[in-house]
Amino acid sequence: MTGYFEFSPYHVLFAAVGAAIFLAHWLPRLLFRRDASSAAFLMLLGMLAYVYVPNMPSALDPTQGPRVWEAISEVVLIVVLFATGLKIDSIGTLRNWQPAFRLLAIAMPLTICAVALLGWAVAGMTVAGAVLLGAALAPTDPVLAGDVQVGPPMEGGEHPVRFTLTAEAGLNDGLAFPFVYLGLLIAVEGSDPSDWIMRWVLWDLLYRVAVGVLLGAAVGWVLGRSLFSAPGWHSLAQTGPGVIALAAVLLCYGLVELAEGYGFIGAFMAGFVCRRVQERHEFHRRLHVFSEAVEHSLTALLLVLLGSTLPLLWPVLDWRHTLIGFGLLLVIRPLVAWLSLTGTALNPAERLTVSFFGVRGIGSVYYVGYAAGQIEFINEAQIWALVAFTVFASAVIHGATSFVVDRVTDLPPRTEERRA
Repeated sequence: MTGYFEFSPYHVLFAAVGAAIFLAHWLPRLLFRRDASSAAFLMLLGMLAYVYVPNMPSALDPTQGPRVWEAISEVVLIVVLFATGLKIDSIGTLRNWQPAFRLLAIAMPLTICAVALLGWAVAGMTVAGAVLLGAALAPTDPVLAGDVQVGPPMEGGEHPVRFTLTAEAGLNDGLAFPFVYLGLLIAVEGSDPSDWIMRWVLWDLLYRVAVGVLLGAAVGWVLGRSLFSAPGWHSLAQTGPGVIALAAVLLCYGLVELAEGYGFIGAFMAGFVCRRVQERHEFHRRLHVFSEAVEHSLTALLLVLLGSTLPLLWPVLDWRHTLIGFGLLLVIRPLVAWLSLTGTALNPAERLTVSFFGVRGIGSVYYVGYAAGQIEFINEAQIWALVAFTVFASAVIHGATSFVVDRVTDLPPRTEERRA
């Protein structure tokens, strides 16, 4: 039997995390008189809680337990990717999709190469570690980039800038996965491409992407038909709860992964195709609201925990790592995206906006957690530290400037609750 007022670290953790999440959403309104992205506040308050709150348990070191980070970030990503596909109101024309396709086919591979080269040449990482770093930091995050994407289903106002950033974020997480596997292959089999290049291209690049697209679309079509085509009271769209969104995400992701495809691509395609079955049905709002609630809750928890690791990870950083992080956010992504968008219908201001808002976030955490759970990388501590630093820097830089998208798109600032 314990004595009175013996503060359990477990309960201190609950109180501190709850306070951090509350303050992260309240402080921006107090300080700036408006809603603001709370991602940076969540990470900062997570760090302060672990440094200054007495009797806090030890921070969850990702270098010692990467599987936990992989699991939490995986659930967040598949939910938000399904919701991202769901909220695209109109399929549009090939002209609408051209900027996003260019970002995926040109900007992302160039970003991976540039970051990997800096990781190897500047930070002294192994080739495998540098490739993993590039793959983890290349994708635009669908979670923390919510403020610059299109709004909920049937809100309208799908400006080309918001549409491009939404489509890019919805697809590039899955398309970065082949390069994560490339880093794993190099780590296991060496840097001689003759040992693995054909297997990587045929299996990790072509087969797994194709399965993600086709099987994800098939699940989305079946889901849409089940929701909107059943007669009378059999129609789930009439009385079904929003938790159906979570059921659809888990079903689709599980099936695609069992077929050795990329579940992230499948989740986005399922949401996108489900919406196409009945584009104007009110039930899409219900699915989106539930998905957004799950996403916000898990994202807030993950960001507080990630912030708590900053005191553990940042001693590993030096000027070379900060050069890579800031170089990615302020030079590499804006430059390669600007070049890749040459010849599209976007005007110069729109091109600049899309190029700048390459938000980094939860996807980067997942990829490092996944890879570190497979094998032990020599540069693992450096990679975790650099990813945490870049996510925090992106939250600060892009969160503070997200109003630019509202001005460029000539839309009033969003009034709904800002994403975590």
